[in-house]
Amino acid sequence: MLFRRRADLSFGQKFLGFLWPRSGWVRAIKYIWHRVARLPGTPHSIAAGFAAGAAVSFTPFLGLHFLMGFAVAWLTRGNMLASAIGTAVGNPWTFPFIFALTGQVGALILGHDVTAGVPAWSWAELMAAPFHYLSSFLPVVFPLIVGGVPVAIVVWLLFYISLKGLLIGYHANRQQKLKAKRPQVSG
Repeated sequence: MLFRRRADLSFGQKFLGFLWPRSGWVRAIKYIWHRVARLPGTPHSIAAGFAAGAAVSFTPFLGLHFLMGFAVAWLTRGNMLASAIGTAVGNPWTFPFIFALTGQVGALILGHDVTAGVPAWSWAELMAAPFHYLSSFLPVVFPLIVGGVPVAIVVWLLFYISLKGLLIGYHANRQQKLKAKRPQVSG
C-alpha cells in the first residue's frame, strides 16, 4: 500500500491511540471540526444533523443512538452523516456525567430519588436469572428517559445555534479564500 506504516503498531499501541490520540486532543478535535464543516450541505443541515446526534446521546438507549439520531436529523432536515458524527458526544468518558445529569433532572421532574432503587451488581444473580435481574434496573431507566428528553432539547438548541453560526462564518471564509485563489480573467 502507498501510505502504510513500515512497522505495524501493536494492539497495545493501537488501544492507547484510541484512548489518547498521539497527536493530542486539540488536533483530533480540529480534525473532526474540519470534517464536519466540509460536509456537503447547508449550515442548517449540518448543524441540525450534528445537534440531533448530540441530543440523542443524552438518552439511555445506548444501542439506538445512530438510528435515533438519523430520525431526529430527518425530522429537522439535518445531515445524516453529521448526525452520526454528533453521536460521539456520548462516549464512555461522557456517559457517567450524562446519566448523572439526566437522572437528577428526571428525579426532579418525577419527585423521587433515582439512586435509591439501583440494585447492587451481582454476577451470580445475573447468571442465575438474567431477565429478572436486568428487569430490576428498569425503575432507574424511566427517570433517565424523563430527564433525558428536556436535556436533549436544550442540548439540541445549544449545538444547533452555536454550530450554525460557526459554520456560516467558516463557509464564508472558505469562499473568500477560494475566490482569492482564482485567477482574475481580464477582458
